[in-house]
Amino acid sequence: MPMKYDKLFALMKEKKLTTYRIRREKIISERTLQHMRDSKSIETESLCRLCKILDCQPGDIMEYVPEDDQQQLSTFPQKGGLGFTPD
Repeated sequence: MPMKYDKLFALMKEKKLTTYRIRREKIISERTLQHMRDSKSIETESLCRLCKILDCQPGDIMEYVPEDDQQQLSTFPQKGGLGFTPD
């Protein structure tokens, strides 16, 4: 997944928001935290909760990092494939 959450963990440290507090106050689940550590997708609602508690915007806690070109090309529909409209 091309999303990285390194900015989130840095901001959490800066604002002294611990993973213990996140779990205790049920801001987001432990599973969601793990997904973020693993750069996996998460629910928009989780982003909203984090932005609210950290008083920030989504771009302050996550970053899009493109995958290599070969991997990106394999995800686009090919001519004649589903989702492709011929000229």
